[in-house]
Amino acid sequence: MHFLSPLLENYIANNSQNEPEVLRDLTKETHLKVLQPRMITGHFQGRVLSLLSKIIQPKTILEIGTYTGYSAICLAEGLPSDGVLHTIDVNEELYRIQRTYFDKSGFGPQIIQHTGDALKIIPEINVVFDLVFIDAEKASYDAYFEAVMKKTKSGSVILSDNVLWSGKVVEPLQPKDKVTELLLAYNQKLKNDPRVETVLLPIRDGITLTRVL
Repeated sequence: MHFLSPLLENYIANNSQNEPEVLRDLTKETHLKVLQPRMITGHFQGRVLSLLSKIIQPKTILEIGTYTGYSAICLAEGLPSDGVLHTIDVNEELYRIQRTYFDKSGFGPQIIQHTGDALKIIPEINVVFDLVFIDAEKASYDAYFEAVMKKTKSGSVILSDNVLWSGKVVEPLQPKDKVTELLLAYNQKLKNDPRVETVLLPIRDGITLTRVL
């Protein structure tokens, strides 16, 4: 579902910061070589992630769901020179394209790639994170959230992507649609969880901005 007309979407992108050339190149290669290229973060949302990261000024970032690396590069733009971003993806076939563009972006030395099950990898990373971006298997969002809560501190920010799920969250729930059901529960949990404060932003497919208390 498009929440805004293509005309308005283009206007918003054209009146936001320009997309860096390395990310334009990554987008082209993703569309040429990778399945489901619509999963890439894209210009407008990427600039939102970049600016949020620069405002938060994190020294440590965790990303769950790397895909081809677009969002990781955007988030890394807010890191100081000694900052580190850990990114996890289950698909080992994407490792090469991720690393190629991480290095092209100039943030390569600061980005650590992990391949495998995020729920097994997160406990093994001995880091407290200032910023977390959750954008992987939607059915596991609650488990990811609980895992990263153990790796954050007061003031840490957790971003959750695709929380509007193409508008399905406001449509009649289909009996077999377990993913939407889980996302509905996740959105309510973040609103009511006394450990955090949350606002759901209608950016692209929805991003929840959550601050740990």
